Amino acid sequence: MLYFAYGSNLHHFQMKKRCKDSIFLKKINLKDFRLTFRSQYRAADIEPCKNSIVPGGLFEISKSDEKKLDVYEDFPILYKKFYFFYEGKKVMTYTMIKKTPFRFPTERYLNVIKRGYSDCKLDQKFLKKALIN
Repeated sequence: MLYFAYGSNLHHFQMKKRCKDSIFLKKINLKDFRLTFRSQYRAADIEPCKNSIVPGGLFEISKSDEKKLDVYEDFPILYKKFYFFYEGKKVMTYTMIKKTPFRFPTERYLNVIKRGYSDCKLDQKFLKKALIN
């Protein structure tokens, strides 16, 4: 199955540790969404936003990888699954259920995401924009 990462799962080493079968395919943009951070965990989330994009990584994952991600993402308590189509193929990602106000991420978490942006060769300007909110 195809999985779209936009937060800490962009970090290749961490993703491989968590999901041993995962394969990074390429970077893609999710259109008409924007990146934000929220909840008591100050975690990454996406929300609809016209004329905006969320850059991320497209991964091929196995069924067992998906189960591990479900646990990590606290599905279905904190995150729910969101599906979209990319080049005619169904892609899964996670989005928070409760849209709480913006919370600045911890430095440690932010550094993992920055490393992920670097691993996937994403433009950090979108991450910077999400942090000014």
